[in-house]
Amino acid sequence: MTVTGGTTVTSTASMTNAVLRVAPASPAAAVAHFGAGLAFHTDVSDVASALAAGGDPGFVVLDSRSTASWDQGHVPGAIHLPTALVPEQAERLLDKSVPVVTYCWGPGCNGATRAALALAQLGFQVKEMLGGFEYWVREGFAYETWEGDERRAADPLTAPVDAADCGC
Repeated sequence: MTVTGGTTVTSTASMTNAVLRVAPASPAAAVAHFGAGLAFHTDVSDVASALAAGGDPGFVVLDSRSTASWDQGHVPGAIHLPTALVPEQAERLLDKSVPVVTYCWGPGCNGATRAALALAQLGFQVKEMLGGFEYWVREGFAYETWEGDERRAADPLTAPVDAADCGC
């Protein structure tokens, strides 16, 4: 694959390769795309690390799931505000000068995305925590339930077994 005068020329080999059938974006476009992604998202490991450092992390964590889900388990210190209640209760519970990190069940649920949208529409700075509560638990971080604190062993498919973090 070569670029001639701004046009991408695809080799015969890459025309049959599903990965390269559509050429990768330019480095400048990739910087814009991935930079924007990091402005909108964070992950459970980064949130856990910031919370574990002690003191004010500079953000608040918001669990956007139902009360039954909250009772089943939630991130320690999170605020519970179901997505449907964000428009009527967010301004009473949250400070617009403090960024909000939303989460829901996991990658198969878009409740945190909907909560983030509702918060942004109200003027809050917001990020979505990728992986949600599922990956919080799967990566071995402590969580609270209506019965008390719990923690499960890290799933070796989602977190390193013998290291504090994945190193990324």
